[in-house]
Amino acid sequence: MAQTITQKILAKASSRTFVDVGESVWLNVDILLTHDVCGPPTFDIFKEEFGPDAKVWDPSKVVVLPDHYIFTANEHAHRNIDLLRQFAKEQGLPHYYDVGSDRYKGVCHVALAEEGFNLPGTVLFGTDSHTCTSGAFGMFGTGIGNTDAAFILGTGKLWEKVPESIKFTFEGEMPVWLTAKDLILQILGDITTDGATYRAMEFDGEAIFSLPMEERMTLTNMAIEAGGMNGIIAADNIAEAYVKARSNKPYELFQSDPDAEYHSKYHYNVRDLEPVVAQPHSPDNRATVRSVAGTKITKSYIGSCTGGKLTDFMMAAKILKGQTVSVTTNIVPATVQVARSLETEQYQGVTLKKIFEDAGCSIALPSCAACLGGPADTVGRSVDNDVVVSTTNRNFPGRMGSKHAGVYLASPLTAAASAITGKLTDPRDFL
Repeated sequence: MAQTITQKILAKASSRTFVDVGESVWLNVDILLTHDVCGPPTFDIFKEEFGPDAKVWDPSKVVVLPDHYIFTANEHAHRNIDLLRQFAKEQGLPHYYDVGSDRYKGVCHVALAEEGFNLPGTVLFGTDSHTCTSGAFGMFGTGIGNTDAAFILGTGKLWEKVPESIKFTFEGEMPVWLTAKDLILQILGDITTDGATYRAMEFDGEAIFSLPMEERMTLTNMAIEAGGMNGIIAADNIAEAYVKARSNKPYELFQSDPDAEYHSKYHYNVRDLEPVVAQPHSPDNRATVRSVAGTKITKSYIGSCTGGKLTDFMMAAKILKGQTVSVTTNIVPATVQVARSLETEQYQGVTLKKIFEDAGCSIALPSCAACLGGPADTVGRSVDNDVVVSTTNRNFPGRMGSKHAGVYLASPLTAAASAITGKLTDPRDFL
């Protein structure tokens, strides 16, 4: 019986050879991820359900990465970190990456990849909707609520319905002015924010497999913006090289069968596409950058799990080198590793950090920062009259702070070009 890659991974996780779309199965979980926002309530529910002295099913499979509200004076945020520390100590969790220590990593979705937790063919659940980012590695990753996470903590299992899949094929050679962010915003404009509800979004085609891993992560990261249960790209030699450089754990490669059934299929040629933005206040409110060019902005924000990876900053540097920004521009590395890379990686003989500083950008500490608004002292948080062009993944009212700010989601190229001119600008004007 033919199966998609998602079906095959879930079949393996349920110790079966075949699972049918729509059936519910018990999955054995390989990794459970949580962070400072959802960790404390998850731990509370775990203790309520399994007892105050209960032990987690497997400490080596629990990853706790504080990243959301950490560089702040907010006492409630600090309390959450204290609760993470306490639980990690009680349970002897080896993969707790404490803020303020040399173990701190940064944004969980990028840190998971950097630390070798993303293994092809495995199953990852996380108390964060963007856990689907990990699907770029040919694995199953999805976000869950705190109650489900508490159940996994106690049992290592979860009861899930097998999703049907939608296939998105991108053919052709990627133009220099097109990015993974443009591809996913194109899809969102086509299928809307509920077009993939409880479905797997599978990405395929020559253009997809030409992308570096960090760009693939941008695609799978935003599957949830279409309501997707997971985003997934079959692991190839680029993915394997990334994994092997960071982990010596065994993994298994899966591919969709050629005759696997899909809910629907979408075909694109990247040569026919152009840079796009998502206008306020929804990720599916798509427009070409050219059609909204000239719209005045007050800030440019380049960061987050979606737009704060090294490849994102390499793209921004191509535009910003030798230029000066005309609006407040925040550079927010996703992780400590990315932040360090800004000091060593070069574009045309100049480090990325120097390019950004010379252009007048401000470089923040690696974290989620303004992507989720957060406490009042969050770096880059928008105010009432802000119009922000941002490489983040959501632009709902209040997402980056003020409910009265407007956020345009865009690629790092578009965000950088717009930072220079102070208005929405097509990156082709600079490339």
